[in-house]
Amino acid sequence: MARHASRKPKPTKTCATCGLPFEWRKKWEKVWDEVKYCSERCRRSR
Repeated sequence: MARHASRKPKPTKTCATCGLPFEWRKKWEKVWDEVKYCSERCRRSR
């Protein structure tokens, strides 16, 4: 049997700079409401 058979879909947001969708990441667990950019590159070029 698969180890993670009952995964829920991860929440997604749209990047404020590039407009592409990105998924929730474990490192953003506590600050997900504040995340606006998909990467450091997009955050720097806002």
